[in-house]
Amino acid sequence: MASYVKEIGGKLSNDPFLTEEIGGGGGGEEDKMRRVWVPGPVIVGAGPSGLAAAVCLKQKGVPSIVLERSNCIASLWQLKTYDRLRLHLPKQFCELPFMSFPAEFPTYPSKNQFVSYLEVYAERFDIRPRFNETVAEAEYDHTLGFWRVRSKHGNTDEIATVTEYVSRWLIVATGENAEAVVPKLDGMDVFDGPIKHASLYKSGEEFGGKKVLVVGCGNSGMEVSLDLCEHRASPSLVVRDAVHVLPREMLGKSTFGLSIWLLKWLPVRLVDGFLLMVSRLILGDTAKFGLDRPIIGPLRLKNLSGKTPVLDVGTLAKIKTGHIKVRPSIKRLRRHAVEFVDGRIERYDSVIMATGYRSNVPSWLKEGEMFGKEDGLPRKPFGWKGKNGLYAAGFTNRGLLGSSMDAKRIAEDIERCWKADAKFCTPFTQSLPST
Repeated sequence: MASYVKEIGGKLSNDPFLTEEIGGGGGGEEDKMRRVWVPGPVIVGAGPSGLAAAVCLKQKGVPSIVLERSNCIASLWQLKTYDRLRLHLPKQFCELPFMSFPAEFPTYPSKNQFVSYLEVYAERFDIRPRFNETVAEAEYDHTLGFWRVRSKHGNTDEIATVTEYVSRWLIVATGENAEAVVPKLDGMDVFDGPIKHASLYKSGEEFGGKKVLVVGCGNSGMEVSLDLCEHRASPSLVVRDAVHVLPREMLGKSTFGLSIWLLKWLPVRLVDGFLLMVSRLILGDTAKFGLDRPIIGPLRLKNLSGKTPVLDVGTLAKIKTGHIKVRPSIKRLRRHAVEFVDGRIERYDSVIMATGYRSNVPSWLKEGEMFGKEDGLPRKPFGWKGKNGLYAAGFTNRGLLGSSMDAKRIAEDIERCWKADAKFCTPFTQSLPST
């Protein structure tokens, strides 16, 4: 076994991504598989986090392979977001490493502008993800000292090509929002109208003149409600939990930017108090309109639970005028109506579930230390590095700014090993047990 791996190492010096055709032992077509030996990391996910990691590595002379299950980069942004979406934070806080946004872009770039930025980013640094590659399993081989990442390429209705990527490092960049979360509601099977997740919502144009119930009061739920209102629909917003609603800008500055500046000088407790005081002056008492605030301040709550405050872009004004109605939790759905926990029954034509997303890491990563099996997030707060060359990019609950920070840290960490004595840092030349 040791001699075989050393032979592979020699071949890799002439062919950076050595590919072998191997069989699974059963003889059938489905048992045939390719094996690709990757000298650098395998990155799973071609969203902003994966692209940033690939670019940071490339700037340090470390090659990588990026695997993406969809047919495009940033598939969440391109395929699963509504048309009116803009970056919630100013563009300077959303830039990826080594490339700024164009000067002509507005402070809060639109969805299409951000996608354009990412496409130029990938092109400028010659990052070419392998699309339609769905990672089915990734597991660390303790005997040989590298990761085996098995991916299926092609339409699931056809015979898929299976490829095993073998690498010393694995970077998980599939993000916190890989899969839509659709909670089960009593009566979903009898409701006569469409029920769709916000990931399938594009515009309120198709809902004009209809009564629509939006479930979930995060940034997506609030903006979808506003979009419905602007397209002559009659939306109601289900608010199940307390929520912090803050103005997007305060005192002529972005709320986010002002918060970061204040945190340089003041503790979180005082900054939270300041944000809530100014918010009340600008927005009024949100509890009067059914939006109770949590006991814990917005920044501390974000640090403790990852729950992001809502940055208001006009929804609250529509709630105040009654164009958007606030409703409590749902008790059950009926054929043409919804019954709420307060006993009220109202007729609705459609239901939109703005109920968020979750990580899909537990479904394919065979590892039990770094990532939790229930939520698929790093067990350690803001964790980006695990054992045996495992890394996480974009799981720190810090948005695009966090993705950039993760990418830089990961690249620096891998670079140290890349430049060190190859005998200790690559699976192809390390001392292996004889077999």
